[in-house]
Amino acid sequence: MVKILIDSATDIELAEAQEKGFHLIPVQVRFGEEEYLDGINLTHSKFFEKLIESDELPQTSQINEFRFEEKFKELTQDGSEVVAVLLSSKLSGTYACAVAAAQKFGGKVHVVDSLNACIGERILAEYALILAKEGADAGAIVEKLDKAKGKIQLLALLDTLTYLRKGGRISAVTAFAGEMLSIKPVVSVIGGEVKLVGKAIGSKKGNNLLNRLVSECGGIDFDMPYALAYSGLSDAMLSKYLADSEHLWKGSTDSIPSYMIGSTIGTHVGPGAIAVAFFAK
Repeated sequence: MVKILIDSATDIELAEAQEKGFHLIPVQVRFGEEEYLDGINLTHSKFFEKLIESDELPQTSQINEFRFEEKFKELTQDGSEVVAVLLSSKLSGTYACAVAAAQKFGGKVHVVDSLNACIGERILAEYALILAKEGADAGAIVEKLDKAKGKIQLLALLDTLTYLRKGGRISAVTAFAGEMLSIKPVVSVIGGEVKLVGKAIGSKKGNNLLNRLVSECGGIDFDMPYALAYSGLSDAMLSKYLADSEHLWKGSTDSIPSYMIGSTIGTHVGPGAIAVAFFAK
């Protein structure tokens, strides 16, 4: 039997993980003196409530080697093999800690660097689960994930630059100028790192830019997992985007899975962001 382990940077909470058949190891999130386990005792909606109220950004910490070792021990004790699909090694030391822990399990644990985050990481994990349920062995799953992950496109339209400024990702001057002009940046995960791929003035032009970038990627492979996501307590921006992007989906799918972004990425993008992730054709 092959078990699929994910970290909470996939933005999959415990209840959903259990329902789908994933095993979850959470990132730790600290607001001042209060520490939480992402997706376990800190829901995504509770996270955004606290983020909006807080003057300081929360701190997220990588999952250390000891915690991985404990989890791998638990999952392999019945003889199962484990495939762990994890947050990009370019964004966190979590992957390196998992690799170090996996070496103690005699080839029973396989660690995959998603080179992605958020729903980009999620759809790779969902593909892993499909393969496991089809009966593929751990080696075959890893091989297929490593081939497929380069086709993942994750694009996100941000509503505010405030949280990138608070996190030191951009300067206060850039953030102020961007807010004054209503600039909506579009970011993507490229080679495992977050890159700015475009800017638009206002949300309507931002949605149009997002649609153009999706089309330029070669279109969506609807035979593979795909997803949309939003950050914050309202999905209004996502609903608006769905109306503006109907041509991308119409006739290809009856339903578009959408999710709330959690703390690992939500800390940096703040509320009001929308994201789309898919395997390019």
